[in-house]
Amino acid sequence: MVHTKNKKRDELILEHLPVVRAIALRLQEGLPKYIELDDLVHAGVLGLIDAASKFKRDKNVDFRSYARHRIRGSILDSLRELDWRSRDVRRQQKAVSECVRVLSQKLKREPLQSEIADHLGITIEKWTIIRANLEQAGPVSVTPSEDGAPQTQIADSGTTLPDQTCALSELKSALETAKSCLPERYRMVIDLYYTSEKTMADIGVALGVNESRVSQIHKTALEKLGAALRDSGVRGSAAFDVATRNSAALARGAAA
Repeated sequence: MVHTKNKKRDELILEHLPVVRAIALRLQEGLPKYIELDDLVHAGVLGLIDAASKFKRDKNVDFRSYARHRIRGSILDSLRELDWRSRDVRRQQKAVSECVRVLSQKLKREPLQSEIADHLGITIEKWTIIRANLEQAGPVSVTPSEDGAPQTQIADSGTTLPDQTCALSELKSALETAKSCLPERYRMVIDLYYTSEKTMADIGVALGVNESRVSQIHKTALEKLGAALRDSGVRGSAAFDVATRNSAALARGAAA
């Protein structure tokens, strides 16, 4: 009995391996280039194995849909673990960024490495070590300026993490798809209001209706977008939930 159960599980896994790669490829599109596809696929396979192991055929649930949810969740979990910057490193990044900003304003030029070290109250040797650590932790570049003085750029401590970048990319894609299903007049209101930043009165003139009617169309358009998102299943992501609770953010995401 156990052997038969394991065999069915293995068959499900082998049959749905292409689904893992398809999901990984789609998610990779919105991620930084350093995120390897193989790592996403590996995480997705773990999710597939978990789905196959826990799947109960008597629940009348489509396995492919169930597995896709597990695979995607497993990949996103792996991305969250890629928060490679510890709190100490983030504090250092913030301190160095502020140091560079202050010195640049004071000197009216990019500060030298020795000036950065002096401002931080450390030796140039220690600053060199810190700078190397920061370069490993995130996007940090040190390039020469026209006069030969090195320029230092430290990554913002608020840089979006891979899983957040991925979720945002998927959200915008889902919103754009949802917006394409709206009647033309509804799309125009969304685009004019959020992309062109027109007032309700201006939009009314463009459409030949009063401001009250524009407001009604605007409200209905956002409701339809929210419904389309729910129908597409994006409500499972926290990032998507935040957007659907914020009408302005939702519409701007669709227009972006």
